[in-house]
Amino acid sequence: MFADLNVPVPTLSKQQLNQAASKKGKGKQEPQSGPPPAFTPAQVTAIETRLDLLVHLGYTVIAFNQTVERKVDPKTHVNTLDPLLGQLRKRPGVVFLKRLTIVLDEESEKGFGLTNGNSALFTPYDLLALVPTTAASFSLACLTHTQPTPLTTHVISLPLTLPRLPFNLRHTLVRAALKNGAVFEINYAGALGGEGDPALSVPGGGESGAAAKRNWWAAAREVARVTKGKGILVSGGVFNEADLRAPRDVANLIAVLGVSQEVAHDASTKVAQSLILRAQTRKTYRAVFSEPKVVIPDGASTAQPSDVEMAENTESASSLPEQGANGRKRPLEQGTHAGAAPSTQPANASSEGVEGAASRKKKKKNKQSAS
Repeated sequence: MFADLNVPVPTLSKQQLNQAASKKGKGKQEPQSGPPPAFTPAQVTAIETRLDLLVHLGYTVIAFNQTVERKVDPKTHVNTLDPLLGQLRKRPGVVFLKRLTIVLDEESEKGFGLTNGNSALFTPYDLLALVPTTAASFSLACLTHTQPTPLTTHVISLPLTLPRLPFNLRHTLVRAALKNGAVFEINYAGALGGEGDPALSVPGGGESGAAAKRNWWAAAREVARVTKGKGILVSGGVFNEADLRAPRDVANLIAVLGVSQEVAHDASTKVAQSLILRAQTRKTYRAVFSEPKVVIPDGASTAQPSDVEMAENTESASSLPEQGANGRKRPLEQGTHAGAAPSTQPANASSEGVEGAASRKKKKKNKQSAS
């Protein structure tokens, strides 16, 4: 199973967004009979052609990516992926997923709409991703938004085409994000020129062309060094069909960053598969899939713990010596326990003590008479 979890869709124009938003209706609680188509036939044809090439290259899991800048406004936000999936042709053996990516900047530090009050807007999406472009937003993405909640963001996509990463990849933040189950995404679109990188939408941000390639290689090596190859997800993020690459070619490209060939192969297979499974926990309580059940094998003992404890108590009570009415222990009588030989050590010890005392008294009397 090879997955490309970043297949960007064309950005809709303001006219298309206004048309789709007007069809939603003024009431927020009113159910919709069906999402209106928002993409033009030419845009759908271009996406179909790109999908055919991805399937031909060997990808079986494809995630369409909708990008939002700065924040998600519940008044103007429109889910453009639901109508798109209705317009695409079904392909046997291929899974389509929906992904929402939020590009964070300085204005997003005050809040970018990822709150419980707007959870209904994020429920239709299978994956949530963040693109931090400041140190504060990167810390917020690693520590806060990777916790198991209905709004968990499992993908942290780094802007690798910027002239320089706007924040330091601190080991504490990276380890915390990996411990919570998040992954760090590397889009190979930057290695091919950077077209389609979300960082290009940041004012004065990403570059394209030869400069983007140089920035991508430097930043991607730093990501591989800090993460030590753990939790790296490789995606495409390309618009042009000529920039698409086969999974084996992508693995060879990532291996140049300094990771092993096995890690480079898992970046688009096992890491993507585990990510999709963890993303399903957004719809469960505290990321719990199901209630565990105890299964007892057929050959196992059926004795209850209480029965075992009672048997141990009776054995210990029988081994204790009997006590008298005044609470003192009475010596064991001969023959009380079957097969037990009578103990002669106390009697012998008492007789030896009496003889020793008598001999000492005789010696004392002899000394007095002699004097």
